[in-house]
Formats: sequence, structure tokens, C-alpha cells
Amino acid sequence: MIPDTWSVDPVALATAGVALVLYAGAFRRLRVRGRPDHATVLAAALFTLGVAAGTLALVSPLDALAEKTLLSAHMAQHLVIGDIAPLLILLGLRGPIAFFLLPPMLLRQLARTDGLRRLFAFLLRPRVSFAIWAGALAVWHVPAAYDGALAHPALHGLEHASLLLGGLLLWSQLVDPMRRRRLTAGQRAAVAILALACGMVLSEILFASAPLYPHYAAADDRPWGLTFDSDQTWAGVVMTVEQVATLGVAAALLFRRHVERVASRLENDANREGRRATLADEAP
Repeated sequence: MIPDTWSVDPVALATAGVALVLYAGAFRRLRVRGRPDHATVLAAALFTLGVAAGTLALVSPLDALAEKTLLSAHMAQHLVIGDIAPLLILLGLRGPIAFFLLPPMLLRQLARTDGLRRLFAFLLRPRVSFAIWAGALAVWHVPAAYDGALAHPALHGLEHASLLLGGLLLWSQLVDPMRRRRLTAGQRAAVAILALACGMVLSEILFASAPLYPHYAAADDRPWGLTFDSDQTWAGVVMTVEQVATLGVAAALLFRRHVERVASRLENDANREGRRATLADEAP
């Protein structure tokens, strides 16, 4: 039976409300300054869609289905929280609007807090960002941790928070919303490919393993005629499709950008060499 209940998660709803209010303030300030090019309707739509996706994953009937009945629904929920929502949010924050997200007074206060600046700088190191994302993905899909989170609400909340943080950190390296340029397009493509490979390892485990999660093995009244084995298989399918659609596409786009930049650089070098040769031939 498919649950039709909506839950009231005060943390998720409050977080979504604060995020939308902050973004609206940044959007307005840039528009008032006459820079609609830095606060576009498309960017606002992407940010709003990302916040809405992450919130709905926690308060819609998907949450009840994921918690009680279907592993595949829980996998979909994790992918929305840790992948799709962070991607959309960071696409909405590309450019100067990211620096206007916090009110000026709070931004100045944070700038004076040396410990926070060091923490953010540490978390945004490419290797650290990737390690946190991969660690959250690996740890929370260990059967004991997975079932433990389902049995303890506080641990379940920590699971979702760490997946969201890991997703934001990973996609911050791939999207580079603040134009930090710590990684070249080629390096970002390599990170996306490595992340995709990690996701495929988990998918293959779900495809090849006997039932992994006792919580779902004991579930009854599964919808759509799913058995536990088919549910676990669908969890692997959901993860494979989503990871290819996000990380796979990101890797392809970034690799294309890398190739274009290399080709442009080679063409410029060839043109310079051609001009030098021409000048040398024309010299008396």
C-alpha cells in the first residue's frame, strides 16, 4: 500500500524557509543595483526547485514509503537529498549572487571569525570535499548504519544532513558557483568520473548481493507487486540512472569544455608561431 501522509518536519521546513528568504534578499539587492544579469529568473527558479526537491523528499509521502516499506524509495530519497537538490541549489547560486546570499552585517561578522573562515576553506579543498561526499555515501549504506538510522530518528536526521553536506561540497567543486577555479575543467571532469565510479560500485553491490538490509526484508504490503529482491534491484537501477544523468552528464560537459580550451590554446600557439615565422621571413 502506498502511504498518502505528509509529515511536518520542522527542521526541514525551517531550513527551506530561511534559504528562500536569504536568496530572495540577495536577488532583490542585485536587481536594485541594476544587475539583473547576476540575478536571473532562471537562476532563481533553479535554486527554488532545489530547495523544494530537498524539502519534499523529507515531508512528502516518499518519506513514509522510504522509511517503512521500500529500499528503492529510500535510495531515491537519498539521491534527491544528496545529489539533485545540491546540484540545483548551486546552479542557482552561480556568479555574484552567491556572495550576496548572506546579509552584509552577518557576512562581515563571519569574515571576522577566523575559525569559521578556516573551516570553510578546509571543507572546500577538493580532496576534502570529495572525501566527505564519498564517506557519507559509503558509511550510510553499510547495512548496520542504514538500519540503525531507520531505528533512531536523531541518527536518521544526521544521515540526511551529512548526505546534503556531502552533496553540496562535491557539487561545489563541479559547478564552482563562486568561480574559485581551484580545479580546471579537466580536473573537474575527473572528479565527476571518480564520483560516478563510486556510485556505480554501490549500484553493483545492490544488483549482485543477497538481501542487504534486514529492515526492508521484514517489510510487508509492498506496492506494485515488488518482492524484496526486486525492490533492491530497483534501488540499484534508480541509483545508476540518477548518477549517470547527473554526474555522467557533468563529466561529459566538463570534458568537452576541457577539450575546447586545449584546442583553443593549441590554435593560439600555432598562430603565434606562424606570426613569428612570417616576421622572421620578412626580416632583412
